[in-house]
Amino acid sequence: MKKILLLSDTHGHLDDRIKSYAQDADEIWHAGDIGTTTITDELKKIRPVQAVFGNIDGAEIRKEFPLNNRFMCEGIDVWITHIGGYPGKYSPAVKEEIKADPPKLFITGHSHILKVMHDKKLNLLHMNPGAAGKQGFHQVRTMLRFKIDRSEIKDLEVIELGKK
Repeated sequence: MKKILLLSDTHGHLDDRIKSYAQDADEIWHAGDIGTTTITDELKKIRPVQAVFGNIDGAEIRKEFPLNNRFMCEGIDVWITHIGGYPGKYSPAVKEEIKADPPKLFITGHSHILKVMHDKKLNLLHMNPGAAGKQGFHQVRTMLRFKIDRSEIKDLEVIELGKK
């Protein structure tokens, strides 16, 4: 079993509350708009990091992290990308591939809107953790945490980090 902390859109902001939640995770996943490699370097000191670059991320982050990160965690096929849309409104950049070979868990960032949806047609779970940073239109900073136990995603929890 793995305990996952999922965040996105930090835009260069990492505070002690995020670090505290990271301590309780087995892995930290970041869905892009990291802001600076300082963020991921600090997170890597706490736990292993899986991440993708977002549209605001510069060359240094783009060298270290891919646009799409697809991997297995326990028995779950995971795909993380920054701009991917959501069930019924997938981004043109991923639409064909996601239909041809859907993952079990599809994670995006970008919108700053926390969203968890099941896509019944493709039999996948979509997660967007909202934004953990202070830049953007969101009012409350959010993250998600959950467990992956073999082929089961369970104990999903929304973490509110307070107003930005």
